[in-house]
Amino acid sequence: MDARDATDPELIRHGYRRARALTAAHGRTYYAAACLLPPARRRGVFALYGFARVVDDLVDLPPAGSTGTDAAAGIDRIESALHRTVTVHGRTGDPGHPGHPDDDIGAILAALGDTVARFDIPTATFDAFLRSMRMDVPGTAEFRDRYRSWAELAEYTYGSASVIGVQMLPLLGVDAPGPAITAGAARLGEAFQLTNFVRDVAEDLDRGRIYLPTDELAAFGVDEDHLRWCRAHRTTSGPLRRALAHIIAVNRDQYRQAWPAITMLPSRSRRSIHAAATTYRDILTEIERVDYRVMDHRAVVGTPRRAMRAAQAVVRHRSD
Repeated sequence: MDARDATDPELIRHGYRRARALTAAHGRTYYAAACLLPPARRRGVFALYGFARVVDDLVDLPPAGSTGTDAAAGIDRIESALHRTVTVHGRTGDPGHPGHPDDDIGAILAALGDTVARFDIPTATFDAFLRSMRMDVPGTAEFRDRYRSWAELAEYTYGSASVIGVQMLPLLGVDAPGPAITAGAARLGEAFQLTNFVRDVAEDLDRGRIYLPTDELAAFGVDEDHLRWCRAHRTTSGPLRRALAHIIAVNRDQYRQAWPAITMLPSRSRRSIHAAATTYRDILTEIERVDYRVMDHRAVVGTPRRAMRAAQAVVRHRSD
């Protein structure tokens, strides 16, 4: 990477472009919802997603031959570069450099630093996020690939999802969030994450991870061997179907708990998050529609339905 300043407008613009491309390619629901926001706030959403995606890919899609130690070191480098970048953006007349050897990552960090400075996003939330990412990396002190209870899972989802909901609040026009809207934003992030866990249970199992609480699965007669049998045979057994139905009911309740916070948002932001939440809930409906076939089918919400949800949100909140 050259010696460009982390506050260099060209580098920041490049970072936002890369973050936007990542969001469009991998986070279609977030992308569609972000497009309902004003440009500066929209770019901020892209920066948050792009940063999270870069770290997630470092953990989930490591280069061939790399180890957990390599992934942990990569997270450490990103964390150090992030703190340097945020510090630089928080000062005036003090050039600095993201200090990350990957050009695209450095650019995304520059864009993220710009977003953090513009919208005063708490930097501690990024530390919490990176801690949860370390929980996915074998060999780290934080590593965990099984979660017995909802309480244990919440330790992971706090950093992987809840804090992202909190990071979003300034971008949504909430300058001084109170306890109720903060808790609701955290719960909505948690709800999104659990929907991902239900949808991606087979993919996660292939990586050696089980994010669904094992005590909840066991209550329906499902253990790890049972999950692996279902995966090997590309089928959903009766016990697993009942367990998934229970977990989806819990997930739907999370969305219900988060909904009052959505109504507290400014109207322009409210329609964006309304669209994202209803689209994500549609993933659960799709899983139910295909009779809980999570072992051989990845539930998706098609572009027409996402567009419909966005239009519904605009109409619903047009006069707010």
